[in-house]
Amino acid sequence: MSSAQNNPAHPRNVQLTADGRLKHFLSINGLSRALLTEILDTAESFANMGEQAVKKVPLLRGKTIVNLFFENSTRTRATFELAAKRLSADVLNLDIKTSSAAKGETLMDTLQNIEAMHADMFVVRHADSGAAHFIASQVTPRVAIINAGDGRHAHPTQAMLDMFTIRRHKGGFEGLKVAIVGDILHSRVARSQIRALHTLGVEEVRLVAPKTLLPIGVEDLGVKLFTRMEEGIRDVDVVIMLRLQKERMSGALLPSESEFYRLYGLTTEKLAYAHPEAIVMHPGPINRGVEIESAVADGSRSVILQQVGYGIATRMAVMSMAMSGQMQERAQIQ
Repeated sequence: MSSAQNNPAHPRNVQLTADGRLKHFLSINGLSRALLTEILDTAESFANMGEQAVKKVPLLRGKTIVNLFFENSTRTRATFELAAKRLSADVLNLDIKTSSAAKGETLMDTLQNIEAMHADMFVVRHADSGAAHFIASQVTPRVAIINAGDGRHAHPTQAMLDMFTIRRHKGGFEGLKVAIVGDILHSRVARSQIRALHTLGVEEVRLVAPKTLLPIGVEDLGVKLFTRMEEGIRDVDVVIMLRLQKERMSGALLPSESEFYRLYGLTTEKLAYAHPEAIVMHPGPINRGVEIESAVADGSRSVILQQVGYGIATRMAVMSMAMSGQMQERAQIQ
């Protein structure tokens, strides 16, 4: 038995049932290529649902899903809500700013009160790293937890919709070179993307950023580091731009936004260094003229808007698989 399996705190143990099925989705860490591929295959089955006359399947009929967002979000929250509704679940969006938490109620009290309403799944977004893991360790076993982003730690569903986008447009992962560009330091998305890309078998993952926006020890994740944009994206098949997270920055990490754009913004001229058939991605929201030129964001090689649509199918896959795993484990216990 591996050390990961021996360690009860390892995310693999928390996220999976005894027979290896998904019951929470907290992190890419510890998940196998087979399980990530199953998520992508399941998402594929939902991908064209938006074009159908009836945009629903009954997989989660009778289940209650609570969107528990302690941080602001537009795309993530909206796609989770649509995903739950397309699975026929009942959805409760809890506005933390106007909830009892704003009046001093503790996180655990908030969770226990929602549990008392017989909720089946919490979709959690929180500013503190590890919040989703903590919640998963505290709630009753019948509640599934989906991490919608926690601090600088992880954003696994965003990573998986990005993997879905790459597979859709590139056909697979083997032999691909992928560059992740921009604010790596503050990006939970980048951390999850790196894990997923390696697990799914890409040839090379590159990080491109100024030294001030590269985390200490990030090279231990098996990536190649570049501080010059032209070198970093040369001949790559996928360019993933990241948002400059000014709200998380403290101190003089950048001389100015205009200087960042000059050196690291993706322009038509810089994109010419990538493979001629390279695709351009961005998890959003986009800061035009800071991270990316409008001509590139709106150009023929951009798949940014497709990413948003794929987010619904990917989150439907994760939610349906986690709920199925929870129900199977509950049945075995009974």
